[in-house]
Amino acid sequence: MRHHSPLSPFHLTPQEVKQFLQLAQAHRSPQAVARRARIVLTAHTHPTWSSKQMAKSLDVNDRLVRKWRRRWPESHSLKDAPRSGAPRRFSSEARAQVTALACSLPRSHGVPLAHWSRAELARYMAATPCLPDISARTIGRWLAAEQIRPWRYHTWQHIQDPEAFLQRARPVLQLYEQATALLQQGIWVVCADEKTSIQAREAEQAPRPAIHQHPVYQSPRYHRRGALHLMAALSVADGLVYGQCHPRKRFVDFRSFLETVLVAEAQRRKVQTVALVLDNGPTHASKQLPRWIQELATTSEGKLTMQLSWLPTNASWLDQIEIWFSLLQRKLLQPNHFTSLNELQQAIQDFITRYNQTAKPLEWSYTVEKLERKLAPRLIRDVKSAAT
Repeated sequence: MRHHSPLSPFHLTPQEVKQFLQLAQAHRSPQAVARRARIVLTAHTHPTWSSKQMAKSLDVNDRLVRKWRRRWPESHSLKDAPRSGAPRRFSSEARAQVTALACSLPRSHGVPLAHWSRAELARYMAATPCLPDISARTIGRWLAAEQIRPWRYHTWQHIQDPEAFLQRARPVLQLYEQATALLQQGIWVVCADEKTSIQAREAEQAPRPAIHQHPVYQSPRYHRRGALHLMAALSVADGLVYGQCHPRKRFVDFRSFLETVLVAEAQRRKVQTVALVLDNGPTHASKQLPRWIQELATTSEGKLTMQLSWLPTNASWLDQIEIWFSLLQRKLLQPNHFTSLNELQQAIQDFITRYNQTAKPLEWSYTVEKLERKLAPRLIRDVKSAAT
Protein backbone atom coordinates (compact mmCIF):
# COMPACT_ATOMS: atom_id res chain seq x y z
CA MET A 1 0.00 0.00 0.00
CA ARG A 2 1.37 3.36 -1.04
CA HIS A 3 1.74 6.01 1.67
CA HIS A 4 2.27 9.73 1.12
CA SER A 5 4.44 11.80 3.37
CA PRO A 6 2.48 14.39 5.35
CA LEU A 7 2.54 17.93 3.94
CA SER A 8 3.40 20.75 6.29
CA PRO A 9 0.95 23.68 6.41
CA PHE A 10 1.96 27.05 4.98
CA HIS A 11 0.68 30.59 5.28
CA LEU A 12 0.05 33.32 2.71
CA THR A 13 0.54 37.03 3.11
CA PRO A 14 -2.54 39.28 2.87
CA GLN A 15 -1.31 40.50 -0.52
CA GLU A 16 -0.99 36.91 -1.78
CA VAL A 17 -4.46 36.06 -0.49
CA LYS A 18 -5.91 39.04 -2.37
CA GLN A 19 -4.04 38.10 -5.53
CA PHE A 20 -5.24 34.47 -5.41
CA LEU A 21 -8.83 35.55 -4.79
CA GLN A 22 -8.68 37.69 -7.92
CA LEU A 23 -7.22 34.81 -9.95
CA ALA A 24 -9.84 32.38 -8.67
CA GLN A 25 -12.80 34.71 -9.35
CA ALA A 26 -11.76 36.53 -12.53
CA HIS A 27 -13.63 35.37 -15.65
CA ARG A 28 -10.55 35.81 -17.82
CA SER A 29 -8.25 33.67 -15.69
CA PRO A 30 -7.24 30.37 -17.32
CA GLN A 31 -9.09 27.49 -15.69
CA ALA A 32 -5.86 25.71 -14.73
CA VAL A 33 -4.51 28.82 -12.98
CA ALA A 34 -7.82 29.48 -11.20
CA ARG A 35 -7.95 25.85 -9.99
CA ARG A 36 -4.41 26.04 -8.61
CA ALA A 37 -5.19 29.33 -6.87
CA ARG A 38 -8.22 27.76 -5.14
CA ILE A 39 -6.09 24.83 -3.98
CA VAL A 40 -3.45 27.11 -2.44
CA LEU A 41 -6.14 29.29 -0.83
CA THR A 42 -7.87 26.26 0.66
CA ALA A 43 -4.57 24.95 2.01
CA HIS A 44 -3.98 28.33 3.64
CA THR A 45 -7.51 28.65 5.04
CA HIS A 46 -7.74 25.05 6.34
CA PRO A 47 -4.21 23.98 7.31
CA THR A 48 -5.49 20.90 9.18
CA TRP A 49 -7.36 19.45 6.22
CA SER A 50 -5.94 16.47 4.40
CA SER A 51 -5.46 16.43 0.66
CA LYS A 52 -8.50 14.16 0.24
CA GLN A 53 -10.68 16.60 2.18
CA MET A 54 -9.49 19.49 -0.02
CA ALA A 55 -10.01 17.46 -3.18
CA LYS A 56 -13.56 16.60 -2.15
CA SER A 57 -14.32 20.21 -1.25
CA LEU A 58 -12.92 21.58 -4.52
CA ASP A 59 -14.15 18.68 -6.68
CA VAL A 60 -10.69 17.92 -8.04
CA ASN A 61 -8.28 14.99 -7.97
CA ASP A 62 -6.35 14.52 -4.72
CA ARG A 63 -3.13 14.06 -6.71
CA LEU A 64 -3.52 17.57 -8.07
CA VAL A 65 -4.01 18.89 -4.54
CA ARG A 66 -0.88 17.16 -3.24
CA LYS A 67 1.10 18.39 -6.23
CA TRP A 68 0.33 22.10 -5.67
CA ARG A 69 0.50 21.88 -1.87
CA ARG A 70 4.05 20.67 -2.39
CA ARG A 71 5.01 22.95 -5.34
CA TRP A 72 3.81 26.28 -3.97
CA PRO A 73 6.20 26.41 -0.96
CA GLU A 74 9.05 25.39 -3.28
CA SER A 75 8.50 27.69 -6.29
CA HIS A 76 5.93 30.31 -5.15
CA SER A 77 4.52 30.17 -8.67
CA LEU A 78 1.33 28.82 -10.27
CA LYS A 79 2.95 28.39 -13.68
CA ASP A 80 3.79 25.04 -15.27
CA ALA A 81 7.26 23.73 -14.61
CA PRO A 82 9.62 24.04 -17.60
CA ARG A 83 9.57 21.01 -19.82
CA SER A 84 12.38 19.71 -21.97
CA GLY A 85 10.04 18.66 -24.77
CA ALA A 86 10.82 16.36 -27.65
CA PRO A 87 14.24 16.58 -29.30
CA ARG A 88 14.46 19.22 -32.01
CA ARG A 89 14.02 17.65 -35.44
CA PHE A 90 15.05 20.67 -37.52
CA SER A 91 17.95 23.02 -37.07
CA SER A 92 17.81 26.77 -36.71
CA GLU A 93 19.22 27.03 -40.25
CA ALA A 94 16.24 25.11 -41.64
CA ARG A 95 13.82 27.42 -39.85
CA ALA A 96 15.68 30.46 -41.17
CA GLN A 97 15.49 29.03 -44.71
CA VAL A 98 11.71 28.63 -44.41
CA THR A 99 11.33 32.17 -43.09
CA ALA A 100 13.48 33.59 -45.89
CA LEU A 101 11.50 31.64 -48.47
CA ALA A 102 8.18 32.89 -47.07
CA CYS A 103 9.49 36.47 -47.22
CA SER A 104 10.23 36.19 -50.95
CA LEU A 105 7.93 36.14 -53.96
CA PRO A 106 7.27 32.71 -55.52
CA ARG A 107 8.13 33.88 -59.03
CA SER A 108 11.64 34.78 -57.93
CA HIS A 109 12.13 31.03 -57.36
CA GLY A 110 10.53 29.97 -60.62
CA VAL A 111 7.19 29.05 -59.03
CA PRO A 112 4.18 30.40 -61.02
CA LEU A 113 2.21 31.59 -58.01
CA ALA A 114 1.10 35.01 -56.79
CA HIS A 115 1.78 34.20 -53.14
CA TRP A 116 2.91 31.37 -50.90
CA SER A 117 0.69 29.11 -48.82
CA ARG A 118 1.80 26.67 -46.15
CA ALA A 119 1.22 23.70 -48.45
CA GLU A 120 3.07 25.32 -51.36
CA LEU A 121 6.04 26.17 -49.12
CA ALA A 122 6.19 22.56 -47.94
CA ARG A 123 5.92 21.32 -51.52
CA TYR A 124 8.74 23.58 -52.69
CA MET A 125 10.94 22.53 -49.75
CA ALA A 126 10.34 18.84 -50.54
CA ALA A 127 11.11 19.31 -54.25
CA THR A 128 14.40 21.16 -53.62
CA PRO A 129 17.29 18.74 -52.93
CA CYS A 130 19.31 21.11 -50.73
CA LEU A 131 16.34 21.88 -48.46
CA PRO A 132 14.88 19.62 -45.76
CA ASP A 133 11.46 18.00 -46.07
CA ILE A 134 9.19 19.87 -43.62
CA SER A 135 5.45 19.42 -43.16
CA ALA A 136 2.99 22.21 -43.84
CA ARG A 137 1.84 22.12 -40.22
CA THR A 138 5.37 22.74 -38.93
CA ILE A 139 5.88 25.54 -41.42
CA GLY A 140 2.58 27.10 -40.35
CA ARG A 141 3.61 26.94 -36.68
CA TRP A 142 6.95 28.61 -37.43
CA LEU A 143 5.37 31.38 -39.48
CA ALA A 144 2.71 31.98 -36.83
CA ALA A 145 5.45 32.46 -34.25
CA GLU A 146 7.18 34.96 -36.57
CA GLN A 147 3.83 36.64 -37.44
CA ILE A 148 4.46 36.12 -41.15
CA ARG A 149 1.44 35.49 -43.39
CA PRO A 150 2.54 35.46 -47.04
CA TRP A 151 -0.91 34.26 -48.19
CA ARG A 152 -2.42 37.62 -47.21
CA TYR A 153 -1.87 40.87 -49.06
CA HIS A 154 -2.79 44.54 -48.88
CA THR A 155 -2.82 47.01 -51.74
CA TRP A 156 -0.76 50.18 -51.42
CA GLN A 157 0.57 52.88 -53.65
CA HIS A 158 3.61 55.09 -53.46
CA ILE A 159 3.47 58.87 -53.89
CA GLN A 160 5.77 59.40 -56.86
CA ASP A 161 6.18 63.18 -56.62
CA PRO A 162 5.70 64.36 -53.00
CA GLU A 163 6.16 68.04 -53.83
CA ALA A 164 3.53 68.04 -56.59
CA PHE A 165 1.21 65.91 -54.46
CA LEU A 166 1.46 68.33 -51.54
CA GLN A 167 0.94 71.32 -53.82
CA ARG A 168 -2.43 69.95 -54.97
CA ALA A 169 -3.55 68.32 -51.72
CA ARG A 170 -2.83 71.26 -49.41
CA PRO A 171 -5.61 73.59 -50.71
CA VAL A 172 -8.14 70.74 -50.74
CA LEU A 173 -7.41 69.79 -47.11
CA GLN A 174 -7.61 73.45 -46.13
CA LEU A 175 -11.05 73.66 -47.74
CA TYR A 176 -12.19 70.61 -45.77
CA GLU A 177 -10.93 72.13 -42.53
CA GLN A 178 -12.59 75.50 -43.10
CA ALA A 179 -15.77 74.33 -44.87
CA THR A 180 -18.20 75.44 -42.14
CA ALA A 181 -16.65 78.88 -41.73
CA LEU A 182 -16.47 79.35 -45.51
CA LEU A 183 -20.16 78.50 -45.91
CA GLN A 184 -21.03 81.33 -43.54
CA GLN A 185 -18.99 83.61 -45.79
CA GLY A 186 -20.88 82.50 -48.90
CA ILE A 187 -18.37 79.91 -50.15
CA TRP A 188 -19.83 76.43 -50.54
CA VAL A 189 -17.29 73.57 -50.53
CA VAL A 190 -18.51 70.61 -52.58
CA CYS A 191 -16.88 67.31 -53.63
CA ALA A 192 -18.23 65.95 -56.93
CA ASP A 193 -17.57 62.74 -58.82
CA GLU A 194 -19.37 59.97 -60.69
CA LYS A 195 -20.00 56.32 -59.83
CA THR A 196 -19.99 54.54 -63.14
CA SER A 197 -21.60 51.37 -64.46
CA ILE A 198 -24.10 50.69 -61.68
CA GLN A 199 -25.76 47.56 -63.04
CA ALA A 200 -29.38 46.58 -62.62
CA ARG A 201 -29.32 42.83 -62.11
CA GLU A 202 -32.59 40.98 -61.81
CA ALA A 203 -32.04 37.76 -59.90
CA GLU A 204 -33.83 34.67 -61.19
CA GLN A 205 -35.34 34.33 -57.73
CA ALA A 206 -36.17 37.27 -55.51
CA PRO A 207 -33.97 37.59 -52.38
CA ARG A 208 -35.28 35.81 -49.28
CA PRO A 209 -35.25 37.79 -46.03
CA ALA A 210 -33.32 36.62 -43.02
CA ILE A 211 -34.96 34.16 -40.64
CA HIS A 212 -33.86 32.39 -37.46
CA GLN A 213 -30.30 31.05 -37.90
CA HIS A 214 -30.30 31.91 -41.61
CA PRO A 215 -29.00 35.04 -43.40
CA VAL A 216 -30.52 36.74 -46.41
CA TYR A 217 -30.41 34.43 -49.43
CA GLN A 218 -29.50 35.86 -52.84
CA SER A 219 -29.75 33.95 -56.11
CA PRO A 220 -26.38 33.79 -57.93
CA ARG A 221 -28.05 33.74 -61.36
CA TYR A 222 -29.37 36.99 -62.77
CA HIS A 223 -30.36 38.86 -65.91
CA ARG A 224 -28.69 42.14 -66.83
CA ARG A 225 -31.17 45.01 -67.21
CA GLY A 226 -28.65 47.73 -68.15
CA ALA A 227 -26.42 50.13 -66.26
CA LEU A 228 -26.58 53.70 -65.00
CA HIS A 229 -23.97 56.32 -64.17
CA LEU A 230 -24.50 58.35 -61.01
CA MET A 231 -23.25 61.95 -60.87
CA ALA A 232 -23.12 62.97 -57.22
CA ALA A 233 -21.85 65.77 -54.99
CA LEU A 234 -21.32 66.00 -51.24
CA SER A 235 -21.57 69.21 -49.24
CA VAL A 236 -18.55 69.14 -46.93
CA ALA A 237 -20.00 71.55 -44.36
CA ASP A 238 -23.22 69.63 -43.61
CA GLY A 239 -22.83 66.21 -45.28
CA LEU A 240 -25.83 66.54 -47.63
CA VAL A 241 -25.63 64.58 -50.89
CA TYR A 242 -27.03 65.49 -54.31
CA GLY A 243 -27.21 63.03 -57.19
CA GLN A 244 -28.50 62.51 -60.70
CA CYS A 245 -28.45 59.35 -62.84
CA HIS A 246 -27.58 59.28 -66.53
CA PRO A 247 -27.54 56.48 -69.11
CA ARG A 248 -24.15 57.61 -70.46
CA LYS A 249 -20.93 58.96 -69.03
CA ARG A 250 -20.04 62.14 -70.91
CA PHE A 251 -19.09 65.70 -70.08
CA VAL A 252 -22.51 66.91 -71.23
CA ASP A 253 -24.07 64.63 -68.60
CA PHE A 254 -21.78 66.00 -65.91
CA ARG A 255 -22.53 69.55 -67.04
CA SER A 256 -26.26 68.78 -66.89
CA PHE A 257 -25.83 67.61 -63.30
CA LEU A 258 -23.95 70.80 -62.42
CA GLU A 259 -26.54 73.05 -64.05
CA THR A 260 -29.75 71.37 -62.91
CA VAL A 261 -28.71 70.18 -59.45
CA LEU A 262 -25.60 71.86 -58.10
CA VAL A 263 -26.13 75.39 -59.47
CA ALA A 264 -29.80 75.26 -58.48
CA GLU A 265 -28.87 74.27 -54.93
CA ALA A 266 -26.22 77.00 -54.79
CA GLN A 267 -28.82 79.58 -55.79
CA ARG A 268 -31.22 78.24 -53.18
CA ARG A 269 -28.50 78.53 -50.53
CA LYS A 270 -27.71 82.05 -51.82
CA VAL A 271 -23.97 81.47 -51.93
CA GLN A 272 -21.65 83.50 -54.14
CA THR A 273 -18.94 80.88 -54.76
CA VAL A 274 -18.92 77.12 -55.18
CA ALA A 275 -15.53 75.61 -54.30
CA LEU A 276 -15.67 72.43 -56.39
CA VAL A 277 -13.27 69.60 -55.49
CA LEU A 278 -12.69 67.16 -58.37
CA ASP A 279 -10.41 64.27 -59.19
CA ASN A 280 -8.88 63.63 -62.58
CA GLY A 281 -11.67 61.53 -64.08
CA PRO A 282 -12.10 61.82 -67.87
CA THR A 283 -15.74 62.86 -67.59
CA HIS A 284 -15.06 66.18 -65.86
CA ALA A 285 -11.30 66.69 -66.25
CA SER A 286 -11.69 68.10 -69.74
CA LYS A 287 -10.98 71.38 -71.47
CA GLN A 288 -14.72 72.06 -71.70
CA LEU A 289 -15.19 72.48 -67.94
CA PRO A 290 -13.20 75.76 -67.53
CA ARG A 291 -15.01 77.15 -70.59
CA TRP A 292 -18.40 76.29 -69.08
CA ILE A 293 -17.39 77.90 -65.75
CA GLN A 294 -16.57 81.13 -67.60
CA GLU A 295 -19.96 80.99 -69.33
CA LEU A 296 -21.65 80.45 -65.95
CA ALA A 297 -20.00 83.53 -64.50
CA THR A 298 -21.19 85.54 -67.53
CA THR A 299 -24.78 84.27 -67.52
CA SER A 300 -25.15 84.74 -63.75
CA GLU A 301 -23.72 88.27 -64.04
CA GLY A 302 -21.09 87.52 -61.43
CA LYS A 303 -23.59 86.45 -58.79
CA LEU A 304 -22.27 82.86 -58.81
CA THR A 305 -18.76 81.68 -59.55
CA MET A 306 -17.05 78.33 -59.37
CA GLN A 307 -13.53 77.67 -58.14
CA LEU A 308 -11.94 74.39 -59.14
CA SER A 309 -9.61 72.45 -56.82
CA TRP A 310 -8.04 69.40 -58.44
CA LEU A 311 -7.00 66.46 -56.31
CA PRO A 312 -3.58 64.90 -56.92
CA THR A 313 -3.40 62.02 -59.37
CA ASN A 314 -4.35 58.66 -57.84
CA ALA A 315 -5.62 60.30 -54.65
CA SER A 316 -9.29 59.31 -54.53
CA TRP A 317 -8.81 58.61 -50.81
CA LEU A 318 -8.78 62.39 -50.34
CA ASP A 319 -12.20 62.74 -52.01
CA GLN A 320 -15.00 62.74 -49.43
CA ILE A 321 -17.66 61.72 -51.95
CA GLU A 322 -15.86 58.37 -52.31
CA ILE A 323 -16.75 57.60 -48.69
CA TRP A 324 -20.42 58.12 -49.49
CA PHE A 325 -20.09 55.96 -52.62
CA SER A 326 -18.86 53.19 -50.32
CA LEU A 327 -21.97 53.59 -48.14
CA LEU A 328 -24.19 53.45 -51.23
CA GLN A 329 -22.49 50.28 -52.43
CA ARG A 330 -22.71 48.47 -49.09
CA LYS A 331 -26.19 49.59 -48.03
CA LEU A 332 -28.13 49.58 -51.33
CA LEU A 333 -26.27 47.95 -54.20
CA GLN A 334 -25.18 44.75 -52.41
CA PRO A 335 -26.91 42.42 -52.94
CA ASN A 336 -28.15 43.71 -56.29
CA HIS A 337 -31.72 42.96 -57.35
CA PHE A 338 -33.42 45.50 -59.61
CA THR A 339 -35.87 44.53 -62.34
CA SER A 340 -35.25 47.64 -64.49
CA LEU A 341 -33.18 50.79 -64.79
CA ASN A 342 -36.13 52.85 -63.61
CA GLU A 343 -36.33 50.81 -60.42
CA LEU A 344 -32.56 51.20 -59.88
CA GLN A 345 -32.72 54.96 -60.45
CA GLN A 346 -35.65 55.39 -58.08
CA ALA A 347 -33.90 53.29 -55.43
CA ILE A 348 -30.80 55.50 -55.65
CA GLN A 349 -32.85 58.67 -55.35
CA ASP A 350 -34.77 57.24 -52.40
CA PHE A 351 -31.50 56.28 -50.74
CA ILE A 352 -30.17 59.83 -51.16
CA THR A 353 -33.39 61.27 -49.68
CA ARG A 354 -33.21 58.90 -46.72
CA TYR A 355 -29.52 59.59 -46.17
CA ASN A 356 -30.04 63.36 -46.16
CA GLN A 357 -32.62 63.08 -43.38
CA THR A 358 -29.85 62.27 -40.91
CA ALA A 359 -26.82 63.53 -42.82
CA LYS A 360 -23.87 64.87 -40.85
CA PRO A 361 -20.51 66.23 -41.96
CA LEU A 362 -17.85 63.56 -42.16
CA GLU A 363 -15.40 63.43 -39.26
CA TRP A 364 -12.43 64.26 -41.44
CA SER A 365 -9.22 64.09 -39.43
CA TYR A 366 -6.55 64.09 -42.14
CA THR A 367 -5.12 67.60 -42.01
CA VAL A 368 -2.40 69.46 -43.88
CA GLU A 369 -0.08 69.04 -40.89
CA LYS A 370 -0.45 65.24 -40.98
CA LEU A 371 0.26 65.13 -44.70
CA GLU A 372 3.30 67.38 -44.33
CA ARG A 373 4.68 65.18 -41.51
CA LYS A 374 4.15 62.12 -43.68
CA LEU A 375 5.92 63.59 -46.71
CA ALA A 376 8.66 65.48 -44.82
CA PRO A 377 11.22 62.62 -44.89
CA ARG A 378 10.67 62.12 -48.62
CA LEU A 379 10.99 65.84 -49.35
CA ILE A 380 14.21 66.11 -47.31
CA ARG A 381 15.65 63.05 -49.04
CA ASP A 382 14.77 64.42 -52.48
CA VAL A 383 16.40 67.76 -51.67
CA LYS A 384 19.60 66.04 -50.52
CA SER A 385 19.74 63.82 -53.59
CA ALA A 386 19.21 66.84 -55.88
CA ALA A 387 22.01 68.73 -54.11
CA THR A 388 24.47 65.89 -54.64
